Amino acid sequence: MSSPLPSSAPSASVLDLAPVVPVVVVEDAADAVPLARALVAGGLPAIEVTLRTPAALDAVRAIAAEVPDAVVGAGTVITPGQVGEVVAAGVRFLVSPGWTDGLLESMRASGVPFLPGVSTVSEVVALLERGVREMKFFPAQAAGGTAYLKAIAGPLPQARFCPTGGIGPDSAPDYLALPNVACVGGSWMLPADAVAARDWARIERLARAAADLGADGLGADGLSAGGTSR
Repeated sequence: MSSPLPSSAPSASVLDLAPVVPVVVVEDAADAVPLARALVAGGLPAIEVTLRTPAALDAVRAIAAEVPDAVVGAGTVITPGQVGEVVAAGVRFLVSPGWTDGLLESMRASGVPFLPGVSTVSEVVALLERGVREMKFFPAQAAGGTAYLKAIAGPLPQARFCPTGGIGPDSAPDYLALPNVACVGGSWMLPADAVAARDWARIERLARAAADLGADGLGADGLSAGGTSR
């Protein structure tokens, strides 16, 4: 990401807040606040709300206003217009599945940390050339998974990634063990039946298990402790 989090945040990068960034699809904005509270209570403060539903912007606004311990971001950002909308709604980071020069410049101009998506070495090199070192690797499993990221760690050690796409609790530790992976994105801690039943206690338990995946690398200092975790 090209700029640090706001000064009120205890870590310089969203990538360092927790080993897993929940990728959240909100169908009903009324679910946003209790869902975010469950994720934060489970140790996952960085929450990516995807712009895939009509409820997404309202969900971002509600989380930003009512869950102060959450670091809410917007995912599936694909146009400059969306950048302005979500920043006005209160997001603290931006995530795109891919990037163009126009989108990249809009994200950079927003003053909000951003994570552009890449799936090829050429895209990574192009971003490094533009001063961007932190990226989303998407779709992670389909684009080559851990073998791909391991292969590019040598020639491109300055790039850091948050792989997202097809990652679950079984494969996440393999990604987190790589030197160029800071965290992973996923939605396995948000099973559809739990969200539909508004079983926030179950989601909190699953979030805690996801947060524990990075225990060996992260230590005790996460967002709630006010420290930098990596």
